[in-house]
Amino acid sequence: MSTFHVRPLMVVAASLLLFGAGCKKAPAPAPEPASAPAPAPAAAPATAAPAVIAPVTVSADGVTSTATSGDEKSVDWALKQQDIKNDPQGQWASGATASSSYNDAKDQDRFSAWQATGPPNVDHESDNASAWTSKTPDAGIEWLDLTFPNAVHATGLRVRESDGAGAIVRVEIFDDSGAVHSLWTGTDPTKGLNYFVLTFPRTTYKTNHVKVTLATNMIPGWNEIDAVQLLGTDK
Repeated sequence: MSTFHVRPLMVVAASLLLFGAGCKKAPAPAPEPASAPAPAPAAAPATAAPAVIAPVTVSADGVTSTATSGDEKSVDWALKQQDIKNDPQGQWASGATASSSYNDAKDQDRFSAWQATGPPNVDHESDNASAWTSKTPDAGIEWLDLTFPNAVHATGLRVRESDGAGAIVRVEIFDDSGAVHSLWTGTDPTKGLNYFVLTFPRTTYKTNHVKVTLATNMIPGWNEIDAVQLLGTDK
């Protein structure tokens, strides 16, 4: 009789559905929110490096040797350079000869002795054709002989070194009769694009002629001079 027949497939399917529902995986717990990282400690303010001050040496006869300090990124350095350039008691070399010049340069050629005349025109510490340099680096003794427009009772000398500073070992000065006077010998403290500076008691004679000697083997590489300034008064 049809009322007593059961469909086996429907019974089995229903049983599987009930079993599957009971075995379903529980949802994974939601992950805990990640804690925010701790803030990084504030960086300490940068401290500017102290300026290197050149030593000052005074000889027995009262000649003081030192150098300007700083570099072209410093406001103080720039102001000092401008003050020197406009010093009313200073005059720039107008003539120059040298023991040698790079590539045997003559007259107004690049790197010739003439490049050390006039006011400074090298803006950065570098190998620059607008300065004088010797024929070869590290060769030993080299010299630069300079004359100035006016003979004065000298009180100082400034030599602007533009590359390989620190090689000057002697400075001589010639009086108006041509006699040579040894003004200074020693260690040049100049670093970077700066002036080697000599100050001394006013000379009893007048001069417009100086000679600067370098030991180029003391400072490796090229040693270059951009300009030379003589200080003094007419009376």
